[in-house]
Amino acid sequence: MSKRSLVTHHTRRSALALSGAAGAALLFPRCRTIPNEEGSTALRQPRLPWSTVFKGEARFQELCQRAGREKWASLPIGKRTTAVGTSLCGTAYVNYTLEIDDRVESPSVNFNGMDCWTFYETSLAMARLVKNPPFQWTREALLHYIELERYRSGRCDGTYVSRMHHLEEVFANNEQRGLGKNVTASLGGQQLRRRVKYMQTRTAVRNSRYLRNDPSMVPAMARIESHISTLPVYYIPNSKVASIESKLQDGDVLAIVTNWHSTYTSHVGLAKRDGATCRFMHACSQRSKGRRCITDSRISHYLREKSTNIGVIVFRPGEAPLLG
Repeated sequence: MSKRSLVTHHTRRSALALSGAAGAALLFPRCRTIPNEEGSTALRQPRLPWSTVFKGEARFQELCQRAGREKWASLPIGKRTTAVGTSLCGTAYVNYTLEIDDRVESPSVNFNGMDCWTFYETSLAMARLVKNPPFQWTREALLHYIELERYRSGRCDGTYVSRMHHLEEVFANNEQRGLGKNVTASLGGQQLRRRVKYMQTRTAVRNSRYLRNDPSMVPAMARIESHISTLPVYYIPNSKVASIESKLQDGDVLAIVTNWHSTYTSHVGLAKRDGATCRFMHACSQRSKGRRCITDSRISHYLREKSTNIGVIVFRPGEAPLLG
């Protein structure tokens, strides 16, 4: 799956009044960096202007206020993630929110509009952020947790190719770094093999601002996709998803597997427990569902809505290191 250029959704990686935002700033001060003392994390300033990389400041402060009131930090990581995701439901579905420059890549977040990938990323990053003390709930800190999830080995080097554009690589890379576990095989998943090549296609180049302005990156994308094609990928077929719903946990990342052959997945969202079953929470592009972030039907029912959906991959995020 291409992170900002999904074949059908064209996706890959919504306010307080002014007085409310000012009050939030008093409670959660915007420190420019967290001091790099022993055992702490140095937070970097973005490569691009704040107005470019961080949209929806009031919404962010509102979420921080809610996290404090409702004591999200006391929740397990999965329930913390669904708490954030539920709070983001209603946010508009917007494509290409990561296409923010012609050449310079930078971690970014947009609370005013999200696609399926940035919905899950933002929910998880906020969940990891609020495990820290409130004085560390800053823009820099949130972008740190976005970077940790979105970029290969958790580091953006300023280039488009340092961003991971396929969920299979995200899951493998994050598991290698101890940030979660792909539990698909343990849930009875079966192996699937594909020759991944979507980011090399004319469609991907046309839809990506970065690739349009620097086509020389396409060969590097080809090498990355060649590596992704060697990764062991497991999925749970549609026919078996209902039987494993009781084993899914709040905050599991659910990647929808497609029958297209140049990629593995076409959509992504989060698991949200509903009694013995599990609902699918995601940023939805369908006009009939409001083109917004929603808590949808059971995941097993959702999969039957499109003939191209053939199953699901389940990744279970874990805690990330605290800022110190």
